[in-house]
Amino acid sequence: MATKLKKGMPVVKAWLVISESGQSSIEEIGKHSMMKRTGLPARDLRALDPVLSYPSSILGRERAIVVSLEHIRAIITSKEVLLINYNNPLVVQFVQDLQHRIVFGSNNVTSPHQAMDHTGKEMEDAAEVTWGSPSLNTLHSSAKSLSKRRAPTCNFVNMKSQEIEGEGANSTINVSVAAGSKALPFEFKALEACLESACRCLETETRTLEEEAYPALDELTSKISTLNLERVRQIKSRLVALSGRVQKVRDELENLLDDDNDMAEMYLTEKVVARAVDQISTIEEVYDGEREVDDERFFLIPQLDDDCSETNTSVKPDIEELEMLLEAYFAQIDGILQKLSGMSEYVDDTEDFINIMLDDKQNQLLQMGVILSAANMILNSGIAVVGFFGMNIHVTLFDGKPIQFWETVIGTCGGCIALFLVLLGWGKREKILAL
Repeated sequence: MATKLKKGMPVVKAWLVISESGQSSIEEIGKHSMMKRTGLPARDLRALDPVLSYPSSILGRERAIVVSLEHIRAIITSKEVLLINYNNPLVVQFVQDLQHRIVFGSNNVTSPHQAMDHTGKEMEDAAEVTWGSPSLNTLHSSAKSLSKRRAPTCNFVNMKSQEIEGEGANSTINVSVAAGSKALPFEFKALEACLESACRCLETETRTLEEEAYPALDELTSKISTLNLERVRQIKSRLVALSGRVQKVRDELENLLDDDNDMAEMYLTEKVVARAVDQISTIEEVYDGEREVDDERFFLIPQLDDDCSETNTSVKPDIEELEMLLEAYFAQIDGILQKLSGMSEYVDDTEDFINIMLDDKQNQLLQMGVILSAANMILNSGIAVVGFFGMNIHVTLFDGKPIQFWETVIGTCGGCIALFLVLLGWGKREKILAL
């Protein structure tokens, strides 16, 4: 019964949560709670499981960014970063870098969420100070603050609203937009830290492999032995595995850079600001419904905004900020891949050189075999002559003087040597033997 209860209990995992202020804490979060908290489907959470092997990926969702790069398994939202494998030493260094990046950025510039709150307050003040309809000021603020992102072709809305409103609202909106554009959004800071940590890890492994590979390959060319061959085999296996990992990261960044919609999905802070502006606009529209004086102005701006939203679907989203960030790390990853490609070519060249050396040794052995075979054939001819004289047949030569015996022996040996030299000369002239 207890086993069944354990199987039915929801899985709870420990997550390291880093807030936008740089504070970190460990929280026990279940799968369904995480799905509700981040709005991610179950398949995205499975991709973050350290036990499972998933390729490198960066996924932009409605409320979060899923990052699975090397040792980094993180969920990035507009206000926090959640890490599941926080015990990894490389992740510990990543957390320190991220906290330093957040604290250093917050000491110099205004955070996006503070800018959003400041924008909301200034919009309310502008609605009270500026003459005319509050909804008109609010909608103008929405069009002004989101004109660069939502509808780049609808600048005529701002021109019309500037003619209707006074300079006070314009100055307020300019302050709000300037406050929001001073700092990178929190999600981009976290994403940059993830990319930097992954690139640093791959760069370190590449440098270590270079320090081991080139001396081992040079030693193999000078001395071919079983030990050196085994070392080069292990290095080549590591090189192939590392090249595959770097290629996956490069392909993921390249796919992101090729798809503007995927990059636009990663602007989480801007989505939060847009939703807040829409809520404020809705409230002001209800309030304006009670005032009949500004009916004509009230319906003018929404109609233009609807026209802009209709044309927005055909306009390329403004993703220059994220595109520049991804291009920088794409260039770094591409440089690492070029190093690995150069190392792979060096390994291939070494293998070709070793094969040439082995072929040369094999040719030398074949030449030696040909020479020994020729010498054996000539020696057998001399043995045949000796065999003729060894027969038990009486020949007048046997009754001769001893000098005749030595003449026969020396003549047989000299003939064999002369025949061997003739064969060597013929083989050299025909380029069969390289002597």
